[in-house]
This record gives sequence, structure tokens and C-alpha cells, in this order.
Amino acid sequence: MFRTALRNVLAHKARLLMTVLAVMLGVAFVSGTLVFTNTISDAFKKSSAKGFDHVDVAIEPGIAQDVGDKIGKSPELTQALLDKVAKAPGADSAIGVVNGFTALAGKDGKLIGDGFQSEGGNYWGAKDPRYPLKSGRAPQGENEIALDADTAGRAGYEVGDTLRLSVDGPVLTPKITGIFTTDDGNVAAGGSLALFDTKTAQKLFHREGAYDEIDVKAAAGTSQDALRAELEKVVPKDTGSLTTGQQLADDQAQRISEGMSSMRTMLLVFAGIALFVGVFIIANTFTMLVAQRTRELALMRAVGASRRQVTRSVLLEAAVVGAVAAVTGLAVGVGIGAGMRALVGTLGAPVPAGPLVITPGTVAAALGVGILVTMLAAWLPGRRAAKIPPVAAMSSVHAPATTRSLVLRNTLGALLSGAGVAAVLVGSQAKTASDGQLPMGLGAALLVIGVFVLTPLLSRPLIAAGAPVLRVFGISGKLARQNSVRNPRRTAATASALMIGLTLITGLTVIAGSVQQAIDKMATSALKADYVVSMANGNPLSADVDTKLAAADGVTATSPLRDAPARIDDTTESLTGVNGSAIGKLTNLKVDQGSFKVGGTDVVVDDKTAKDHGWKAGSRFTVSYEDGKKQGLTVSAVYEGNELIRGILLDNTTLAPHRTSSEPADMRVMVKTSGGASDATKDRLEKALGDNPAIRVQDKQEISNDIAQIFTLMLNMLYGLLAMAVIVAVLGVINTLAMSVFERSQEIGMLRAIGLERGGIKRMVRLESLVISLFGGVLGIGLGVFFGWAAGELIGSSLDTYALILPWGRMAVFLLLAAAVGVLAALWPARRAARLNMLAAIKSE
Repeated sequence: MFRTALRNVLAHKARLLMTVLAVMLGVAFVSGTLVFTNTISDAFKKSSAKGFDHVDVAIEPGIAQDVGDKIGKSPELTQALLDKVAKAPGADSAIGVVNGFTALAGKDGKLIGDGFQSEGGNYWGAKDPRYPLKSGRAPQGENEIALDADTAGRAGYEVGDTLRLSVDGPVLTPKITGIFTTDDGNVAAGGSLALFDTKTAQKLFHREGAYDEIDVKAAAGTSQDALRAELEKVVPKDTGSLTTGQQLADDQAQRISEGMSSMRTMLLVFAGIALFVGVFIIANTFTMLVAQRTRELALMRAVGASRRQVTRSVLLEAAVVGAVAAVTGLAVGVGIGAGMRALVGTLGAPVPAGPLVITPGTVAAALGVGILVTMLAAWLPGRRAAKIPPVAAMSSVHAPATTRSLVLRNTLGALLSGAGVAAVLVGSQAKTASDGQLPMGLGAALLVIGVFVLTPLLSRPLIAAGAPVLRVFGISGKLARQNSVRNPRRTAATASALMIGLTLITGLTVIAGSVQQAIDKMATSALKADYVVSMANGNPLSADVDTKLAAADGVTATSPLRDAPARIDDTTESLTGVNGSAIGKLTNLKVDQGSFKVGGTDVVVDDKTAKDHGWKAGSRFTVSYEDGKKQGLTVSAVYEGNELIRGILLDNTTLAPHRTSSEPADMRVMVKTSGGASDATKDRLEKALGDNPAIRVQDKQEISNDIAQIFTLMLNMLYGLLAMAVIVAVLGVINTLAMSVFERSQEIGMLRAIGLERGGIKRMVRLESLVISLFGGVLGIGLGVFFGWAAGELIGSSLDTYALILPWGRMAVFLLLAAAVGVLAALWPARRAARLNMLAAIKSE
């Protein structure tokens, strides 16, 4: 039986090619994902480990502790502590570390990097072991900095150049005195690093006389654990926590692994979708191959082969095909992994140098997935073939499905579909997204399976609906329609592969478009302000930003949103200080209760906070500020919060006397101007802020565009990943048509003999392909809209402005895409059918 299986594989090489390609693509996606994520993870782990070479023990500030009603602050790591640590037994040296966000402007005046990766720090002494100088010297004083070599190379800066930068407020123009190299993972990932002398860094990052971290190097012969034990005697427990350098490296490696895990999971999900679609192709291929060899299998049964041997023979063929596809897919996957790594580098996120990582687990996963998926898909055709009685098979009395099997299939499909719809509806009505995820996911799976089972039943009425259009093409159109419904199961399996891809694409498009519209509406409808000013990386703004904006020409009203911690009812809450007299002119918040008034002891509270505390308009409560002082406040109104504005809003003149921190706290500043939003007004505001690279000035349209850009990027990425499933579906259509043409060789020869021209044969095959593809497209778009609606109902429970938006234009494009798939997939089978020799075809069996 093994020799027979090998012979059959070699005898049907061309017919199995599409199956091999489908499995190969899925395996390549899986192995490429594993190679890529393992390589990136390994490179970052090694790079980050180098960054801890100079650290044997790191001291970080302890956790803030509240004292009575006074909000606690994190203990400071002082210069006195640093001096004490440096003299501890077993310590060779100690470095005080200061860091924070530092926005650098390129020579074009634009921000270098993406904001979140723009960091600044301190250069320790005359020769910092962490940052070897490549050229120049260490920075000294407020007007000098050192710049990392990667950023200097990208931006074209050299020693002696002057650049513009900002930390949280004014623009500085220091001179570059040195360029250094670093193993910092942030820089390796495409970020920037600027270094000041220690005193300047402490001033800029609001750490006067203190450090964010103290790194201690052990003396020769002292282990990290021994040094930590000695330092524990020196550092008070409530002042700082001690961590060995090895533990820091391990923790960093763990964070990198966790970060890569989510990416790996997402990519593997799409690889799984491609493989799932491939299952339909494999099952179709082996069903047709088995049908073509029915008499051969019957003869094997007649000479003594058992049912199990026949099934095993088919499974052995599948195993051989799967092994070839898996090995090829693994090789292609390694190339994909290397290509993805190079692509990431070209997109502005360079990856640390390192070899490609191909683990035994990757090889095992590729081989296991390829072989198992192929054998699983081939098992049902093999089992079905083994159950055919030998005499019936040799007499060809085996083709039609029994009425009982059709009734059973349709009943099962209806039950699965009904259960799926019910579960999805239950999930859509859940109060929270977490509660609805499980029933909705389970329902989606059941509904897709149910529709697949019902597809043969659905094919006849849906394809019949296109009969009037097909009649336009004459006899070719009529034959195409009849061929499409002649074997409903085959048509169903072929159409289902395309259906799954379009279901996911349509559902994601509906959800993304509706959410984008909801957030856009929420962000812009709540604002009367012409502009919103914020930091490029989301950090707080310096208080002088509001002062400068208020003094700018044409500005009629400004208000910062200034965060401050407080205690209410024994819980820590965040207060938001605003300009009480201007906030009504800058916002358009929907008031549920009371009258919107902010000033003195009158505050307004968002609906969620009010519900949590049981407040309503007129309620009074006591707040304990940062400085420990208490004050009674009155809720003048309850408003509907959103992503931009939420929480307890009170006047800054009430809040200011109780702030104890000197650090920035303005998350954003809203600005109203006399002339409204315009390019000239925006330029005027940016100039008032010194053309600061760290600060963004955005009007409502730009806020909306930012949101749209995020969703467009996400959708394009998902479309790219789902393209793999669509490609596999195209292979399925080609495979089905090619084998169908082979099966119908005699019929096609007869059609040619009675006068149907080659052009008519081509047209028939193309129209058959078009009908099958559009059938799958209609089912996919319909299911996608349903899933998009259901997911939207769940999202709407937490997003008040959510409303279902059907992207009719894009859905039309998806349907045209399905039609294009049908036309392209039919090119080769149609050409092959038209070129058949009619006499040889008529003689074939």
C-alpha cells in the first residue's frame, strides 16, 4: 500500500501542485513568523544584556507612601546616598543616572524619531563607561550635549553643530561636543539619545540634587549577590529597592519575550486562517482524485485490501504531499523571516545585529503543521472512498449522494448556524467587552462552520439568482450555471475558502470604520476649541506653555487640563485643574444633571466618577489635596466624559495653592482664537512656542486625521495578512477548475464535436469560475456585515458615540475583488480546456 501511495503521488504531480502550494504558503507563514520573532527577540535580548554590563546592582526609588491625608511622594536618591553607596564594601564605583524625554529637531526642523523613543540623560564625569565617545568630548554646561552615533548619522549632525531640542517647555539650542556609541535598546530600535552633564540633566528633568537610579559596579572578586547584601546595609528599605544587574537583564529579556509574544500570536492567527482555508483545497483535491480512481480502489478491495488499508493509502499520499510542502514551506519561511527583519529596518525601526534564529521548535512546528493539516483534510475523502462497496464502485453506481445524507447534512448545518447566531447575539448584548468575547467568538466559529455545511444547499438558489445575467452569454452561460450546481459539495468547498477570507476582511472593515467614526465624533464634537496643544510623546507640558499661548496674538481663551492627585473617600483620585472662566467656551460637554459651573468650590464630574461615588448635582464631598489639606467641594453638574475630557474638573485657582510638585502636569492645553483654525493662526501659535519640536498644535481636523491614520494603518496591515488567505483561496479555485476540466474531458470533447468553439469553451469555464467566486464573495460579505454589526453592539456598550457604518464602497470593491479572483483563476484551466484534442477527449474515461 505504501508503494501504491507513492506511485499515485508521482502519477498526479500536476494535480497535486496547487495543494502543495496551498500548504506551503501556510507553513511558510508559520515558520517565517517564528523565525522573525525569535530573531528579533534574540537580537534585542543580547543588545539589552550588553547595556547592563556596567551594572552589578541598581538602586531605584522606593514606592511612595501616603502619610495620613497627605499624598505620598517617591523617596529621592540623593547625592549623599550616592556618596555613601560608592564607599560601601565591595563597591568599585557608583554612577547617578538621570533621564527623561528629550525631543530633538532634525535639520528640517521636524521631530527626530516618533516622540516616545526620544530620550535624554546624563553623561557621568569626564569619561562615562556606559557611553564610549566616538568623537569629540563630554558635554559641559547648559549649552552642550553629546549625541548618539546612530541619530547623528541619520540626521546628518557632526561635532560642532548646533541643534534645537526641548524637554518639556522652552526650546534650547546647545552645541554638539561629542558623539558616542551605545548598546541602549531604545537607540537600537530607532530612537534617539541626547546626554547633558549631570547638573544640567538634573535641572532639565526636575531632579535637582537627586537621581532616577544609582548604578553600582562591584569590585574585583565581589559577586553581584554579595554586593547587594552589603548595599542593603547602607540603603534604607523605604528609600530604594536593590536589583542585581543579572536580574535587570533577565527582566528585560522577559519583557521583550512578552512583547514579541503578542506579535507572534497575531501573525500565527493569520497563518492559521490561511491553513484553514487550505484545508478546503486539500479536501477538494483528494475528493476528486479519489473519485477519479474509484474503480482502481474498488479493484484493490476486490483483491483483498481492507477498508483501513484503502484509507491509509490515501492518508499516506497526503503525508507525502504534506512533507514535501512542509519542507519547501520551511525553506521559504526562513527567507520570509529574513525579509521581514530587513523590512522592519527599512521602515525606520532598525533591529540590532544578530544571526537568524531557527530553533528546533520552528522546524518541528513547520513539519508537524504541514503534514498534519494535509492528512486531516484528506482523511474524510479517504474514509468515504473506503466505504464504497467494490461492486458498486466498479459499476460506477456510487456518485450521487443519498437523500438521507443530504437531509442529515442540512439539518446539522441549520443547527450549527442557529446555535452560532444565538451565541453571537448573546455576546453582542453583554454589558462589557470581556463578558461578550467568549460567546461571540464561539458563536462566530459555529456560524461559519454551519454556513459551510449549508453551502451546498445555498448554492442552488443563489447561483440560480444569477441565471438572467448568464443567459446573456448564450449556451456558454447556461452550461456554466449547470456545471456550478452539478456538484454542490465541490462548489461549496471552493466557494467557502474565499468566503472565510472575505468574511474577516468585511467584518474588520465594518468594525474599524464604525469605531473610527465614533472616536472622531467623540473627539471633535466635545470641543469648541480651535486647537489642542500637547506633547509629541504624551508626556505633560510645562505650565509656561499655557502662559505663552494665552499671550499670543488672536487667542481669546485658553485652558490647561492639569492633573493632580488627591484622596476622596480613602481612595486616590485624579483631579483636573482647568481655567474655570474659559472652560465653557472651549468645550461642548453634554450635561446630564445640574448647571455647568467651575469656580471656587464648585466642580463638575463625569458620569462614571459620579456613579462610582454615588454623587449627583448638588452633592458635597471632601477632598484631601497633595499637601494634606482638606476642602469641601460641591458637584454643580454631571457631564458625559470622553477620551479627551473626563474626571473631576475644578478651577486652577482652587487647585494651585495645594500643589507640591514642581514637575509638569498639563496633559494638554485647549486654545480658542478670534479667527478660527487656519494655517496662519497655527503658524502664529507655533512661533509663540518657539517652533518647539516636542509640542504638537492640532486643530480638530488634524485630531481626526490622527485617528483615521491609526485605523487605516491597522486595516492595511490586517489586509496584508489576510491577503495570504485570499491567495490560498485563489489557488483553490484554480485547482478545482483544473481538475474539473480533467474530469469533464469527454464532455468537453463532445461539446467541441457538436459545434461549440474554443472561445465558447473558454467562456464557459471562466463564467463557471466567476459564478463560484461571486457566490463565495456574497456569503463572505454577508457574514462579515453580520459579525461587524454584532461586534459593534458590544463596542457600543462602552462607546456612546458608536453607530454602525456600512462601507458600501469598500464592500463593492470586495465583491469586484471576488469577481477578479474568479476571472484570474480561470485563465489557465479555460486555456487548457479549449486546447483539448476533441477526439482524444471523447475516447477518454
